[in-house]
Amino acid sequence: MDYTKFQKISKMTLGEEKADLVIKNGKVLDVFTNEIHKADIAVCDGIIAGIGTYYEGKTEIDVNGHYVLPGFIDAHLHLESTMVTPNELVSMAASAGTTTFIVDPHEAANVSGASGIDYILDQTEASPANVYVMMPSCVPATSFDDNGCDFTAAKMKPYLKNERILGLGEVMNDPGVVYGDKKLHEKLELFAGRPIDGHAPFLPGSELSAYALAGITTDHECTTYEYAMEEVRRGIHVHIREGSAAHNLEAIVKGIVKNNTPTSEFSFCTDDKHIEDILRDGHISYNIKKSIKLGLNPIDAIKMATINTARCYGLKHLGALSPGYQADMVIVDRLDKFKVLSVYHKGKLIDSSSKPQIKPCPDELKETVHLAPVSEEAFVLPIKNKQAHIIELDSSQITTRHVIKAIGNTDNYQPVNGLNKVAAVERHKGTGKIGVGICSHYGIKNGAVASSVSHDSHNIIVVGDNDRDMAIAVNEIIKAQGGYTVVSKGKVFDTLPLPVMGLMSDAGYEEVNKKLKRMIKKAHNMGVLDDVEPFITLSFMALPVIPEIRIIPRGLMNTSKFELIKQ
Repeated sequence: MDYTKFQKISKMTLGEEKADLVIKNGKVLDVFTNEIHKADIAVCDGIIAGIGTYYEGKTEIDVNGHYVLPGFIDAHLHLESTMVTPNELVSMAASAGTTTFIVDPHEAANVSGASGIDYILDQTEASPANVYVMMPSCVPATSFDDNGCDFTAAKMKPYLKNERILGLGEVMNDPGVVYGDKKLHEKLELFAGRPIDGHAPFLPGSELSAYALAGITTDHECTTYEYAMEEVRRGIHVHIREGSAAHNLEAIVKGIVKNNTPTSEFSFCTDDKHIEDILRDGHISYNIKKSIKLGLNPIDAIKMATINTARCYGLKHLGALSPGYQADMVIVDRLDKFKVLSVYHKGKLIDSSSKPQIKPCPDELKETVHLAPVSEEAFVLPIKNKQAHIIELDSSQITTRHVIKAIGNTDNYQPVNGLNKVAAVERHKGTGKIGVGICSHYGIKNGAVASSVSHDSHNIIVVGDNDRDMAIAVNEIIKAQGGYTVVSKGKVFDTLPLPVMGLMSDAGYEEVNKKLKRMIKKAHNMGVLDDVEPFITLSFMALPVIPEIRIIPRGLMNTSKFELIKQ
C-alpha cells in the first residue's frame, strides 16, 4: 500500500476518523486461525481498514450476529459455457456470494482467437466482482481438432503485462506435456513462475509425475478421492468440480472426511454451470453447503472456497477478512444451512435485484457458423465389421466408456434398442468434415437435438434416432448462426439462438432460461434419460481430451490412445 493511501486508511483503522462503512455485530470468520469472533469490520475505499470495535461509520450495517465470511472464489470456469453474456453470469453468481472468478476463455479462443479473449476481458471489466483470466493454452486442444484458430505462444505475449491475466489456462494436451511437444512447452516456459492450470484425468503415476515436473500447478479433472490424492502428493492443487454436468464433489469430499485429510491443497470450482442452476442452488455457495452436509468441517469448507484458492493463484489481497484485504464479504445466517443473506464487493452491497448490463458484441463475433446446409445423406453410417464402437455415456459425469457391440453389417445403421446416432459437423471453415457414430444412454426417440456448443472446438454436434431429423436440426443451427435446437417428428420444436460466437445469447438470461427449461423438458419427454442434461451432456461428447471415446468431425476417436477409430 502506498504511503498516501496508508495515511488515509490508517486514520480509520485507529478510530481517528469514521470509516466509509462499518459492518457491525458480526460473527467474523478468521481463516488464518479458524476462529469465529464477534467484531465490527471497518471499510475504507473498498479495503478492510480494521476488525474489532468500531462504534461509528459514515454508513453502518448491523448484521445482528450473523456470520461474516470472505467472498467466495470460483477456481476455474468458462463464462462462455453459461450461454449468457459474461457480465450476466458474473452478476448472478456474485449475488450468490462468489466475488472472484478465475476464468479460462478457451471456448471463445477456439472460435475467434484473440478477439474472443478480448471480448471476455472487455465484457467483465466493470462487473461487480473480480474477474481474472487464465490464457488459453490448447487452442486447438489436439492435432485432431478442427477449430477456428491456432493460438500460439507468440500470440500470447501481448497479454503478459495485463494485470488481470494470472497464468496459463488448463493444459489439456497431457501427452504433449509429458512427451515434450515443443510448441506446447514454449507456452509453459512463457508462463514459468505463474499458475498453470492442468487437465489430466487418469494419468498413470509416472506420466502424472512428468506432468507436474513441467510446472502444472492445479487440476480440476479429478473424479475420485484416490486420484485427487495422487495429484496432491505431486504438489498439484486440486479444484473440486461441481457444475451442471460434472459432479465430482461427493466422491472427493467423502474421501477427505473419511480419511481426515488436510484440506489446504483443495479448492472449489464449477467449470460449467448454467444460470438456472445458479438461481436454484447457488454457485460456490452450493459447493460449500454440500460439503458441509457430507460431513466436512464448515470452516474447512469455507477456506476451500476462499483463502486456499487465493493462495493458489497468488491473490494476496483476497480470500480473508483482515486489514489490507479487499472488502469482499458474504453474510450468511448459519454455517450448517448456509443461506446467503447479502454480499459485498469492495465494500459495496451487491444489488441482486438490479438487471445486469449487456454490452454490445462486435459484429465479427456474430457470424461464426460457416457451413452450407446439409442433407440427411450426410449422416449415413455404414457398418462393415458386424461390430460397432459405441460411445456409452457415464451418468452425471462428462467421461464416457468405449463399448464394442455386435450390430451386424449394414449400409446405413438405423438406431434401435435405445441407441442413437451422434455426429460432429465442422462449422468454422466449411471443410465438409462430418463424423458419425453411435452412442448409448442418451435415449432420444423420434427426433434430434443439436448444438453449436461442443467442447472445445465448438463444431455443431447432433444426436438423434433418424437421419432426417438430424439434418433438420443441423440446418436450424446454421440458420440461427449458433444455438441449441430440438427437432421432433420432422419439425423444429424450438431453438435457443446463441449468436455470440455460437456460444452465448445477448437476449438476456430471462429469455435464455425460459427457452432452455421448455426445451430440456421436451427433450426428456422425447426419451432423454433423467440423469442426462440434454445439451450440456451433448456438448462434451466431442471433447477429445476426456476418456474414453468421442465423436469429432474426423470421425470416432479413441481418446485413451489418441487415435481415430474405423467402424
